[in-house]
Amino acid sequence: MSKEKVVAEIATIQPMKSESLLKGFQRDFFSTFGQSLLTLVCLAFVLWAAWTIVDWAFIKAVWTGTPEDCRNVAGACWAVVADRYRLILFGLYPYAEQWRSALACLAILLTAILSCVPLFWSAKRLPAVWIAGYGAFYILMKGGVFGMPLVLETQWGGLALTTFVFASTVVIGMPLAIVLALLRRSRLPVISSVTALFIDGIRSLPLIAILFTAAIVLPFTLPDFLVGDKLYRVILGAAVFFAVYQAEIIRGGIQALAAGQEEASVALGLNYWQTITRIILPQAFRYALPATINQVVIAFMETSLIVILGFFEVTASGNAAFSAGGWNSFYVEVYVFVALIYFTFTFSLSRYGAYLEKSLKTSSR
Repeated sequence: MSKEKVVAEIATIQPMKSESLLKGFQRDFFSTFGQSLLTLVCLAFVLWAAWTIVDWAFIKAVWTGTPEDCRNVAGACWAVVADRYRLILFGLYPYAEQWRSALACLAILLTAILSCVPLFWSAKRLPAVWIAGYGAFYILMKGGVFGMPLVLETQWGGLALTTFVFASTVVIGMPLAIVLALLRRSRLPVISSVTALFIDGIRSLPLIAILFTAAIVLPFTLPDFLVGDKLYRVILGAAVFFAVYQAEIIRGGIQALAAGQEEASVALGLNYWQTITRIILPQAFRYALPATINQVVIAFMETSLIVILGFFEVTASGNAAFSAGGWNSFYVEVYVFVALIYFTFTFSLSRYGAYLEKSLKTSSR
């Protein structure tokens, strides 16, 4: 076909696409009188809701000032966030040392960003990145070295505590999930049965029951040298809960592989660990990526449950922010700010997961 004919065909096709989209829009929303009326009513409601939110959140809002300044306006009082943001983000952490808490959160954020770069996706580089990032976070928060004053875990709070619980849950839970998934696929019936019983037993319990057991019950059953701090017991309980669900996700990814993968690797002379680390797990994680992203997002959201155990995480810090100083009437603004923190993380992670899933599908073609 000549070049002139191809150009002529494209010129005839493009207007038809625009016309078909318009016709499809008319067919879906304005095909009958009732459907047109319903579309217009819904559109009017959406515009009214959007204008109401913009008017409250931006046009009539107060950005700085005192509680008295906010009481005389109809818009949002963002002054409460401007005045109490340190308490929301850092909790009870000593005021003079809050720069350490901010740097610690940045260290974990940088670690998470580096984890998304394909250059670090190897069995050595990715653990090294997390050990460095997580270690920097803990040293900055805890102190006691390099001239930094010691800050006990009971003084940790706000976004830093939420980040610490989440990062610890994933750092401990992910390797444990891989071990559980492999044990459940063991060819030894005793090991696979005991592992399956353990996984199903934990999955049959709600997370809050496991957290209560770790925080309240374990100190009565363990010797004193094994009790440890309540925060680490709760993190361990959350990590086990995360691990059992993630183990089933990984096992599903492994079962999605062709049966001949392991046989082919054996035929190539690879031993068990080479087969698992180089052949099976990389492909299993690719199949399990959407469910894994979902599980990580859920783990972040569930960190808010530790507030009922007396921890001063970001939601509890938000409650404290408007409970004093005359800000009691402006709790909505504080909760919106806390919700934006959760939304920013979960939405970013979800969009990255969608991008990664699309990229892996494209690269596998």
